Amino acid sequence: MKVFVVGYMGSGKTQTGYFLAKKLGYKFVDLDILVEEGVGMKIKDIFAEYGEDYFRKIESETLKSVATNNDNIVIATGGGAPCFFDNMKFMNEQGITVYLKLSAKQLTERLKENKDKRPVISKYNEIELAEFIKEHLKERESRCYSLSHVIADMSKISLEQLYSIISYTIWIKKT
Repeated sequence: MKVFVVGYMGSGKTQTGYFLAKKLGYKFVDLDILVEEGVGMKIKDIFAEYGEDYFRKIESETLKSVATNNDNIVIATGGGAPCFFDNMKFMNEQGITVYLKLSAKQLTERLKENKDKRPVISKYNEIELAEFIKEHLKERESRCYSLSHVIADMSKISLEQLYSIISYTIWIKKT
């Protein structure tokens, strides 16, 4: 079974994905790291040198390659990965998608200290950042995140509870 962890930047996809993979006994991969290794550059440098369109194309190709060639894997996607090409549809067909939901306010608090590492938000001051995240999150939720099999409000459940939900969802899918 494939488990795709999706959500806005800063929602904890990598940490949650790693936790779920360990508990499930699955392999874990971070899509952003695979893209960086494949291109030989950090994501912020890919954005700067080649632009977002190029990055999104490589991201989609990498997602489809790793998901097609692996079973029993948890894949932490990049925040935008589900929202480009047919990636969300592909992930929903391939396995279980899990949206790590947090409020715009929670995400802003998490992201404001290390925004320089994230090309999509690096140019905003704190007030602009809060407004951008609010609008961007709303758009991504309506367009792609809300299509996930599991929507987990991470301000209300623990990782252990999420693991129980995912285990049950895997069991249901297999029967």
